[in-house]
Amino acid sequence: MSAQQLSDLIRFARHNSPFYRDLYASLPPSVDRLTDLPVVDQKSFWAANTLHDSRVLTGPLSEATVYKTGGTTGSPKFSVYTRDEWRTFVTTFGQGLVDTGLRPGHRVADLFYAGELYASFLFVLDSLAHAPVDNVRLPIGGGAPLESTIPTLRDLAAQVLAGTPTTLCRLAEQVLAAGVRLDSVELLLFGGEALFDDQRRLLATAFPGAEARSVGYASVDAGLLGRPVPGSDARVHRAFTPHSVVEILDDSTDEPVTEPGRPGRVVVTSLFRRLMPIIRYPAGDRAEWTGTGPGHFRILGRAEEGVRVGPVSLYTQDAQDAVASADTAGQVVGMQLVVRRWEGRDGLVLRLATAPGDERDTDRRESLARAVVAELETVRPLYPDSVRAGFVHPLSVEWARHRDLAVNPRSGKLVRVLDERPTA
Repeated sequence: MSAQQLSDLIRFARHNSPFYRDLYASLPPSVDRLTDLPVVDQKSFWAANTLHDSRVLTGPLSEATVYKTGGTTGSPKFSVYTRDEWRTFVTTFGQGLVDTGLRPGHRVADLFYAGELYASFLFVLDSLAHAPVDNVRLPIGGGAPLESTIPTLRDLAAQVLAGTPTTLCRLAEQVLAAGVRLDSVELLLFGGEALFDDQRRLLATAFPGAEARSVGYASVDAGLLGRPVPGSDARVHRAFTPHSVVEILDDSTDEPVTEPGRPGRVVVTSLFRRLMPIIRYPAGDRAEWTGTGPGHFRILGRAEEGVRVGPVSLYTQDAQDAVASADTAGQVVGMQLVVRRWEGRDGLVLRLATAPGDERDTDRRESLARAVVAELETVRPLYPDSVRAGFVHPLSVEWARHRDLAVNPRSGKLVRVLDERPTA
């Protein structure tokens, strides 16, 4: 990134976007360093970025595509791209697909979700079309019935499956349950959410000849974030220089983190988006620099992905770690945290999914449930303390199949935390 690029973007946003004009009102007329700028406040950004009379946009909404995004706020918002911005977006992302293992002639099934203003299906399809290697695109979609998807994949000899981990796992479960083989599949490209070890085991069972890799790191609100880095750790990416700038900021001070291994929150600046400027925008994830290469960082999970049960704060990663430690036999292939309230107290239920056939071994499941609860209570001792004090109900386990886990109906992503507490 050149100082000229950044200073020009800042000057343009200050002159044309009322939101950025107000945000930078106290700054000197000439600013050319990111660290001189405040980090965008998510709540203020989306309050200003209304579909009508937006104070974020730098011009009228007369030539653009409108997409819906949950952003990092949980409720759908709208993100816009001009045709030139979208072309840059998919062309740059498409270049990163070669790092996933995409080879000339690969037959790629796009299993992401489409419709209702959702971007991922179109984004991946366009990125494949702009990739620097020839490929055959199979636009199936994540909403297609598995009963028709599997024969299509078999008949067209799909070699690459691209979708959310939840979609890929549901497909894997159906493949195993139906006793079919998709021997042509050699690459599983996941995106939109993290892929955990329990899901990897399910995918490896259903597709033994396939390797699971990140399709890349991007979002419709934040834009380009990271292209895959070939290697064993699919969480490692590198910035899409010179199209975007990724910063990792200290959780408490917002100072830039420069040393490897120190976690912080991800903030991105897009240097090609001008209709809806993205300047020091929180991506909603946490990450750390790896020190293994220029701009290499490891994604550590969602910044806000957790829940409060009574006085206890729990994060999905805590539960994932507890399951990983207790489940030495690899029974669990998916997990959700379910929060309920009854008899005047909150309670946490760990909903664990098992592979087809494991539900018959009730003794082993009960033993595993006890081990998972014990492990989680060890890493979060405030929870059993709160149970003894009468503040919350004891932890419990609820068994399910992967297809029973709740997903976002629009995106197909697994809902990691279900809050079923009644609200007034």
